[in-house]
Amino acid sequence: MRDGTSLERPLSLTPTLSRTGEGAALRFDRTYRGPFLPLCGEGKYVPEQKLIRPRAMSDFAAPRPILHVISGLRTGGAETMLVALCRALQARGLPQHVVSLTPDGPNAPVLEALGVRVHAFAPRGLPGAGMSLLRLARLIRRLRPAVVQGWLYHGDLFSALAHRLAGAPRDTLLAWGLRNSDIDHARYGRLLRVGARLSPWPGVVISNSRAGADFHRAQGYRPRRMTVISNGIDTARFRPDPAARAACRAELGLADRDVVAVHAARVDPMKDHAGLIAAAARTPEVRFLLVGAGTEALVLPANARALGRRDDVERIYAAGDVVVSSSAFGEGFSNALAEGMAAGLLPVATRVGDSALILDGLGHLLEPGRPDALAAALRGAAAQDSGARRAEGLAARARIVGAFGPEAMAERFLAAWREAGATP
Repeated sequence: MRDGTSLERPLSLTPTLSRTGEGAALRFDRTYRGPFLPLCGEGKYVPEQKLIRPRAMSDFAAPRPILHVISGLRTGGAETMLVALCRALQARGLPQHVVSLTPDGPNAPVLEALGVRVHAFAPRGLPGAGMSLLRLARLIRRLRPAVVQGWLYHGDLFSALAHRLAGAPRDTLLAWGLRNSDIDHARYGRLLRVGARLSPWPGVVISNSRAGADFHRAQGYRPRRMTVISNGIDTARFRPDPAARAACRAELGLADRDVVAVHAARVDPMKDHAGLIAAAARTPEVRFLLVGAGTEALVLPANARALGRRDDVERIYAAGDVVVSSSAFGEGFSNALAEGMAAGLLPVATRVGDSALILDGLGHLLEPGRPDALAAALRGAAAQDSGARRAEGLAARARIVGAFGPEAMAERFLAAWREAGATP
């Protein structure tokens, strides 16, 4: 010191944080007894300040698991997002458990390969449902998860009832997940009514689209807290791939000059395959590839080909030029549309769910249930110069990379759970 006073060198006030779980706190457990201690960047001194020392890894309790409850583990959009979220959270050291209400499913081994424990309950009838609820309640008591996160209507309802049967533990947050917008009342009306009645139970309801949040509020959902978290797209998997493009086109008998439109969706009234097929029949200059369960049974025009369910859909997108979403209703956030854009395809989509948000002014956005308008948009895309079409596709990829990555989705889930009182 300039005045000759002897002062022991103070410890650093910016320790390195070692994490065993996201958001681990540091403990104030050491006091400096010198006459004063400098404050960071201020040139001022205060007496008897507590110094911060990073805690050893052994000081931290093991992170508490997240328990997900979903109707099944097939290859749909919700299941794909569950896998992406589990992958991101598992990589952060947060243990993930998944309860599937149907047996098997192609995403079960994918989750297990990530180190996620999969529990298949598969209830049958009312007695089976009751036994599954009791098993789920026992699992909640045994695991003491930080969060029980429901996915889709059945997953939401089972998670809510089992959480109550487990005693509604205060240190386990109940969260619901909504994955659609204006759903078919004839098929889902009873589930909607029950969901609306129980909607105050969860600490937070997470919708994957603004349209879905608005729709469920209009149906009587009154959650204590609702937030919108868009899906996260694996932009490393879905990307332009010239080698895969050439190989896949050769396998499918497509010439390099062909303009190829890809439509990826299971056969379901909400996906409006009838409208897509009508548009394809009016657009002979475009070759169509239909991917999804049930497409093999469709009667198609000569310029369209059904590929059925595929586990290599990223290769199909790589072979395409245009991604089509023809949905008539029910979509929340369309994974297929966003994945095709991430692969560098020009988007053509109906204005359903959050498609306008996903496109953000790119490609072609049209009203649902209009095969003539869909055909006109596809003819316009086919008439473009290949370079211009490719440039629009790359702009579409940049949109997805910038706004809808899986890490951003995981961060938003963690933030939503914490804001509702969880401590994962």
